[in-house]
Amino acid sequence: MALDKLTWWRISLRLKGSVAPAIFGQVLFCGVFGFFISLLYHFKVPVGWNIIGFVPNIILGLLLVFRTNTAYERFWEGRKLWGTLVNTVRNFARQIWVAIEAKEPQDTQEKIATLRLLVAFAVATKLHLRQQAMNSEIEALISPKQYLKLKSMNHPPLEVAFWIGDYLQKQNERGCINNYQLAAMHKLLDNMVDVLGGCERILKTPIPLAYAIHLKQLLLIYCLILPFEVVDNVQWWTGPIVALVSFMLFGVEEIGIEIENPFGHDFNDLPLDTICATMLRNIEDLISLSPNAHVNLPEEKSTLRN
Repeated sequence: MALDKLTWWRISLRLKGSVAPAIFGQVLFCGVFGFFISLLYHFKVPVGWNIIGFVPNIILGLLLVFRTNTAYERFWEGRKLWGTLVNTVRNFARQIWVAIEAKEPQDTQEKIATLRLLVAFAVATKLHLRQQAMNSEIEALISPKQYLKLKSMNHPPLEVAFWIGDYLQKQNERGCINNYQLAAMHKLLDNMVDVLGGCERILKTPIPLAYAIHLKQLLLIYCLILPFEVVDNVQWWTGPIVALVSFMLFGVEEIGIEIENPFGHDFNDLPLDTICATMLRNIEDLISLSPNAHVNLPEEKSTLRN
């Protein structure tokens, strides 16, 4: 229990990962403006007005809730898509490693290279979503010729998916997998490309600009009117109270901004580097295992039905 309390206090007082640094300027401005209004009130300037009422409070609250929920929905959808990619890569790798028959010594090396292409697809997707160039992380997973090719491509993840599909087609032509297995593996490859498309949909569909502008305008108007509302009751405390209220309001809005694009480098974005590293460890662990003898499951089922 004591450890839980200590953790709670550490989290509540933590600045790294919070929105406090991002909204410090707005909060400071509102607090100073509130202090200025209290100063005018002290010198008998008639600045005590009651003009907000409860209706704008409700409207502003609903807008902030909608903004945050919309942003979190995008964040959670991104996490589900990457979870789907992890599971698909694991299933795909297992099927390639176990089902594709290695007829010649170099076939095993080709299988290993293809398994690493699965991770390369995830890394290329991550870099594509972050609008970064191909780097040493993906260079370690593919051949030098493939790396040079990817550097010149406009959409590297699709090129990696093409290489994987080309490998599967060649193995089918060599008789290492049958048509049923080829179709099943192509389905998994399709799932990986679908994840890529889903992530691109999130990235390229931002919150409508008119909505973002209107919300910011309402927040600013509310925080600038608030000192006139409270100065009669709190006087010299107007500045700190306005700063506190603006901290809460601007903080909620900033949280939505932080998480609406979950594929970046910010502290609150998805841990894509960790996810890709986990996939690579899973693949390397699989490579260290010796696959059983080639088993043609679809043909066995067909034999049992006959």
